Amino acid sequence: MSHAFQAHLEKYQKRVNAALDKYLPANDPPEHNLAEAIRYSVIGGGKRIRPAMVYAVGEAMGVSTDLLDIPACAVEMIHAYSLIHDDLPAMDNDDLRRGLPTCHKAFDEATAMLAGDALQALAYEILAKDDHGELTPEHRIKMLSLLTEASGAHGMAGGQAVDLASVGKQLTLPQLEHMHQLKTGALIRASILLGGMCKQDITKHEIDILSNYAKCIGLSFQIQDDILDVISDTETLGKPQGSDEEQKKPTFPAIIGLKKSQELAQAQHVLALKHLEPLDEKADSLRQLSAYIVERQF
Repeated sequence: MSHAFQAHLEKYQKRVNAALDKYLPANDPPEHNLAEAIRYSVIGGGKRIRPAMVYAVGEAMGVSTDLLDIPACAVEMIHAYSLIHDDLPAMDNDDLRRGLPTCHKAFDEATAMLAGDALQALAYEILAKDDHGELTPEHRIKMLSLLTEASGAHGMAGGQAVDLASVGKQLTLPQLEHMHQLKTGALIRASILLGGMCKQDITKHEIDILSNYAKCIGLSFQIQDDILDVISDTETLGKPQGSDEEQKKPTFPAIIGLKKSQELAQAQHVLALKHLEPLDEKADSLRQLSAYIVERQF
């Protein structure tokens, strides 16, 4: 990863962390520990890649950074909710996330479910209620529609359902790609497009460019995740290494092998760069982001 993008990523992480601290519920209700569980799951680590996508695209489109904080927080809240629920015993039954006990282990299963539910609702709440004068209500409704679709049965939740139903089964490569375009790719696409849609006069051509780019990096992101589950270790990943194989999940290395998976991830990176060709040097951070996705080690 280039030093230039490392600086960008650290800047985005610092900014979204401050914004998240502002919008997450206060950690002091005497009657329950729900707020504590929410903060534990969101603030306790994470690369903040999806918020970084919002910021990088928005800046490439000439959007004020202040306008990007809300969608950046919203996508990270949706991502955090999905991780809490994915880790539950009824789903992937994982004990470790971001190097810490998963939410249901640190608290209890009911609190973890409620923390996920609350985070999903909060993401939509802040996107709907933000009173930044540059976004019209009509424009905000479009952004809400995009995020809800990415989160639901035709996006992340639907992809997770396919994933659970596919355990122990042999999928074809197109079937696996489709599953991950829903489970992982839908929220990545929403992150990219939400950053772009903060530019209220964004053109259809620009949306098409960003959508095609997002499809490529969404796929390369998941392929690299699958690769790291094979070649990395638990300490580096912050979650159990080898869990995909242990749970008999269909993965890219399991279907096409490790080497071909690495080649496919690189091919998606090259295609992502090709989709960005109509954009000028202002989109260089998006090019660096795509490189980061296929080069990351955790």
